[in-house]
Amino acid sequence: MADSSEIMPLAGRAPAVPDGIRIYAVGDVHGRLDLLRELEALIDDDARSAAGLRVVEVMLGDYIDRGPDSSGVIDHLIARGRERELVTLRGNHDALLLDALAGPRALQHWCMVGGLEALASYGIEPESLRGVTLTEAGRRVVAAIPPAHVGFIRGTSLYWHCGDYLFVHAGLRPGVALEQQSEDDMLWIRDEFLGSDADFGMVVVHGHTPAPVPEIRSNRIGIDTKAWESGVLTCLVLEGASRRFLATG
Repeated sequence: MADSSEIMPLAGRAPAVPDGIRIYAVGDVHGRLDLLRELEALIDDDARSAAGLRVVEVMLGDYIDRGPDSSGVIDHLIARGRERELVTLRGNHDALLLDALAGPRALQHWCMVGGLEALASYGIEPESLRGVTLTEAGRRVVAAIPPAHVGFIRGTSLYWHCGDYLFVHAGLRPGVALEQQSEDDMLWIRDEFLGSDADFGMVVVHGHTPAPVPEIRSNRIGIDTKAWESGVLTCLVLEGASRRFLATG
């Protein structure tokens, strides 16, 4: 799950990734396959200058919900992962899908926070679930989502780190060692993380909390630019001590 063998405090030094690596970190896609394809075209064009480098694409999670083509996004990432080094992290919305497959009550909650759009991309229109029991709705959902898509989401990681950067969907809880961070915090945390100036020993690259533009702080970089609604899907490019951005729109 990690590239560096040990995480040391930054202590004022400039964060960097190891020599010979270029990282492209992509924020929350939320069913916008059109934007993902557009951003990947920019990444592929940019990566032509990376001859001789190890190129790693890191997806920060929340592939599904809200946007129109959750199913297409998962299909696309499965295919892209066969051709490139692709790190796929789990977002809270991805975790909600797994919960929904395990129990009808969780399915009801998922539908309330964006799951209906995802289900429509799998051929289950909201109207078709009216009047059916939660148990029957759950059966239909399990039948509609391909096992390969379930396997893809189950295969996602909670975090990945390389050099002085750690990539996670939502963030970390200040004052808690990395190995003791809870899954719930890494998928859902907001205020306690966003408002902290703690030195996590690395710069945390995250999504989950949308903002109009990337948020750059001494201890974190947020790159969720609410792509499903804004049309702006953002990628952070890291090489050595340099940082730059690519974006749609």
